[in-house]
Amino acid sequence: MNLRDLHYLIAVADLRSFVQAADRCCISQPTLSTQIKKLEDELGIQIFERTNKKVLPTELGEQIVASARRILKEQDNIKEMAATAQDPLAGNLRFGAFPTLATYLFPQLVPLIKRDLPRIRLILVEEKTEQLLQQLRSGQMDCALLAMPIYEDFLESRVLFDDEFLLAVADTHPLAAKPQIEQHDLNGEHLLLLDEGHCLRGHALQICQTVGAEEEQDVRATSLETLRQMVLAGTGITFMPRIAVRDEPGIRYLPFAAPAPGRTIGLVWRKTSARGALIQQLIGLIAAASKH
Repeated sequence: MNLRDLHYLIAVADLRSFVQAADRCCISQPTLSTQIKKLEDELGIQIFERTNKKVLPTELGEQIVASARRILKEQDNIKEMAATAQDPLAGNLRFGAFPTLATYLFPQLVPLIKRDLPRIRLILVEEKTEQLLQQLRSGQMDCALLAMPIYEDFLESRVLFDDEFLLAVADTHPLAAKPQIEQHDLNGEHLLLLDEGHCLRGHALQICQTVGAEEEQDVRATSLETLRQMVLAGTGITFMPRIAVRDEPGIRYLPFAAPAPGRTIGLVWRKTSARGALIQQLIGLIAAASKH
């Protein structure tokens, strides 16, 4: 067994086809089939079920493929550690954030990274919090911006900035005339919220419970921009993070009386990461971008 065989194994598992896997690996289909059969004979097990129409990993095969992925990932990590040791501020940086932050912070942050870290190849990922945590855990992600606190033993974190919430209302809404929002102003109101899986939804539900507001049950959005358009259309009112606020006709963004609700944003990375010097540089750039 060698690393090349593991690449073949993963290709077949991914594509469910020896022909397509052979194309991906740039070898002939008979050669690929022979290598997989040799691997099965060496291990004394069947890794794939074969029919005329499809190829499927056996139950044990799924476990072996998962192990192969981990082994090849560790191979990549070894190469990356060596490259990082030679130049800590160069190479790929896989950097993530959740959608209600990434859309508004990345345009400010990316030019700063390009200016101050010119040898970094930036790979940006916009995903919900659970997917980001999974990618951090598996090593697919170097670092990510998340709402604090995060309780994961394998992660280090640094709090970077607070992002307060404002109430977004159409300028024709009865609350639009108020200079600021008190908690009792929302008692009995129905608020537009994001769909399941968005961390901002969790924050918003906590506020609703505190102030006696309710969720608008028949309407949910997949993005802050959709929420903004529904507010503009007079469909309802919603919470908007300050980082996403922009001046536009037809909408008012009303501050809350102290203590204002909000979220705390931090950078997280694996405790075992070899990118410490780069992450420290990134922390300073994120802090600067958040003030724009």
